[in-house]
Amino acid sequence: MISDHVLDKAVPIPLYYQLKNIIQTEIESGAYAPDDAIPTEEELITQFGVSRTTVRQAISELVQEGKLYRIKSKGTFVTRKKINQDFFVRLESFNDQISKQNKTPKTEVISMTTVTPLPQVKEALGLADDEPAIFLHRKRFADNSPIVEVRTYLPYNHCSYIMDHDFTSESLYKVLEAHDPSDKIHHVRRVIESIKASAQNAKCLEIKPGDPVLFFTSTGFTEENIPLEYTLAFYRGDCNKFELTVMA
Repeated sequence: MISDHVLDKAVPIPLYYQLKNIIQTEIESGAYAPDDAIPTEEELITQFGVSRTTVRQAISELVQEGKLYRIKSKGTFVTRKKINQDFFVRLESFNDQISKQNKTPKTEVISMTTVTPLPQVKEALGLADDEPAIFLHRKRFADNSPIVEVRTYLPYNHCSYIMDHDFTSESLYKVLEAHDPSDKIHHVRRVIESIKASAQNAKCLEIKPGDPVLFFTSTGFTEENIPLEYTLAFYRGDCNKFELTVMA
């Protein structure tokens, strides 16, 4: 625990930096779990015999680096470690992505039904005015924490067979490919933006309306460049980060 450490005032290392390293070391060791409170400013001042400025600088840097977060009038808490997603540049199932990070994936199907698609869905999938779409609405978890709300649309006339599948345990992409190799999603066009969580997002992801959300719009194409999947995905900003490799 933080209380097991002392600062060395005889070395030319700033006290705030020593304190910052102590707190970070204890977080990384697991002594403080995500959302645990660390000692208060007063407790740290008393324990280490340093000024309030020293304590605040150490904590402020850890907050800026995403290791801690503050709640007004309540204290300072350990941030949840973000899940590193690289699906932005790799076609890989959600379960495989989460399992690679030693976490347990889970999917809840909120609904799967036939709908009259909105104009943006019709345009993305190239649907006729009277052509229905399948709407697959899912909430996906890592270690029982909801991390993404996914709203997927597919052309009903082409993909009605998916209505017979259970997507709490099956992968949509694998179902498409298994039914007909020509239905395999070959490439995806994705757009990402940062938005504020709507009331629906907040309820689904167990966050507050207005909290930051990473919003992905994705269109999946077959090898013949036929659009077969249009997805809106809302990732919690507090527990996801995305990795992108750019080649020269």
